[in-house]
This record gives sequence, structure tokens and C-alpha cells, in this order.
Amino acid sequence: MATQAVQALEKAIRAFGGTWDTQSSVTALRDAGLGHGDQRAQEKRARQALRDLAAARVVVKVDPDSATYRLSNELRDHA
Repeated sequence: MATQAVQALEKAIRAFGGTWDTQSSVTALRDAGLGHGDQRAQEKRARQALRDLAAARVVVKVDPDSATYRLSNELRDHA
């Protein structure tokens, strides 16, 4: 079952598109009311949500050496 963070981040990514890194994900989660904890905890939550979305094939990594993602082509083609 997806966490609130995963659901909120997926909604933001689908709405805005583009590339998403830890900081943009933290901002989206904070805007969704999920910005509790210190900066480190927020970044950890955002990275986990990005990994969960990648595992579900909602997003794909843009660069294997960075935590930067974009909406998968499958979903972009059906949007």
C-alpha cells in the first residue's frame, strides 16, 4: 500500500511533469502538508517516495548516478 508521501508525490509529478530530485520532492511533500520533521527526515522521506515510485514504474531515473527522476514514457504517452 502506498504511503501518503508516495501518493502526494505521484500526484505532483503527474500534474507538473519535468524532472524531480530530492529537493523538488521535499518541496512538493511540504506543499501537500507532509513536511514534518527536520530537513534530513524530509529528504529521507522524499528519496524513499521517489524510489517507491520508480519501483512501481511511475518514474524512471534520468541519470543512474543521481537521484533525478521523470515520469515514465509509458505514463507520459497515456497522459
